[in-house]
Amino acid sequence: MTESTAHSENQPTEGGLKHRHLLGLEGYSAGEIHLILETARQFRDVLDRPIRRVPTLRGITVVNLFFEPSTRTRISFELAEKRLSADTVNFTASGSSVSKGETLKDTAQNIEAMKIDMVVLRHVSAGAPHFLTRCVDAVVINAGDGAHEHPTQALLDMLTISDHLGSLEGRNISIIGDILHSRVARSNIHGLLAVGANVTICGPNPLLPRHLEEMSPNGRVRVTHRLDEALEGADVAMALRIQMERQGRNLFPSTREYHEQYGIRLEHLDRYPDLLVMHPGPVNRGVELASEVVDHERAVILNQVTNGVAVRMAVLYLLSGSRVAE
Repeated sequence: MTESTAHSENQPTEGGLKHRHLLGLEGYSAGEIHLILETARQFRDVLDRPIRRVPTLRGITVVNLFFEPSTRTRISFELAEKRLSADTVNFTASGSSVSKGETLKDTAQNIEAMKIDMVVLRHVSAGAPHFLTRCVDAVVINAGDGAHEHPTQALLDMLTISDHLGSLEGRNISIIGDILHSRVARSNIHGLLAVGANVTICGPNPLLPRHLEEMSPNGRVRVTHRLDEALEGADVAMALRIQMERQGRNLFPSTREYHEQYGIRLEHLDRYPDLLVMHPGPVNRGVELASEVVDHERAVILNQVTNGVAVRMAVLYLLSGSRVAE
């Protein structure tokens, strides 16, 4: 594999994306994002048919490399691949040669030697998908890398918002909670700003980025520490899970106190009658969201899950376009 091949991340595919891989939404244009969302809508129609399968990726082999636990993302990618008739291979670190000391590079290159076309990677280390593009010729899709990005989650979030509100341009989206450790927040900020939405982030000071300019190009992200200020005028409130496993230490006194200050409760839905509530899951009921809010008709969390399959079908299809034609 040549160095130029390894770095060919921005060569166009037949599907209309200028990017060869989906490593994050940073650098993706509004046009590319809208193309993915429109393609996802078309695939969602397929999922509503009695036979929910198309031969689009027949002959394409996709490996799911998951080095972190996952439920929604992993099952969603597996379903998307099967609905597109791709051949799917699933890999987990436990029970593999990784437990014997094999590196990510060696694992990926050994799997690629078995003639695979695409890799879906979830990894604890930020930048792992970028590293992988220098090791293999396969298309790489980031399913979450550390606290860096989770692009398909942001895409399904944007699809869900547009389903309920129409155009994303000019909409006010408030992202609330553990922004510092959230790859979901980073991808949503990049994607939402690209399509012209207004973004507010809200949370206790220890859970906000220390270098906000890295997440807020040209100061375009509004910051507040007050929940009501974030919800006032918002079209969507996106609550984020408190990621205790990434914090290493407690960054707030207690989950009860966090819920009192930043948890979305029924009183907020009464106060802001047009507000939609989202959450990437898994939800800690009684922490980020009151249990009654999770089950409320204006909480579109299950819509997000449904849209995840269609969005991942769209991403797989668009990024594999040139390979389908071969």
